[in-house]
Amino acid sequence: QVQLVESGGGLVQAGGSLRLSCAAAGPISRDYAMGWFRQVPGKDREHRAFVASISWHGLNTVYATSVKGRFTISRNNTKNTVFLQMNRLTPEDTAVYYCALAESDFASSGQYEYDYWGQGTQVTVSS
Repeated sequence: QVQLVESGGGLVQAGGSLRLSCAAAGPISRDYAMGWFRQVPGKDREHRAFVASISWHGLNTVYATSVKGRFTISRNNTKNTVFLQMNRLTPEDTAVYYCALAESDFASSGQYEYDYWGQGTQVTVSS
């Protein structure tokens, strides 16, 4: 069973930065894409919003319009880890952030394309 563990969430003031990490462990096949999604309070899993995704070699990255230019997704395949650098945070970025792994090398924005999910890490941005 593949397991994903996120870290790096917390409380930050508007305009600040946070860096999320997600470490994957278990029987992972090669050439998998990874993504980040977020879920705001009061919304169920069906309404998890896409944030960013990255292909195996990092050549393909996709960003939600709302984070483009502020967030950067990257990965270290030797450590099976994906990162999300979040800059110029706003209160609208407040959510639980989930990383996800897809057993394919397609950096999708659709949550149903992903096979494994982490437990989530809370990001709170104060105004």
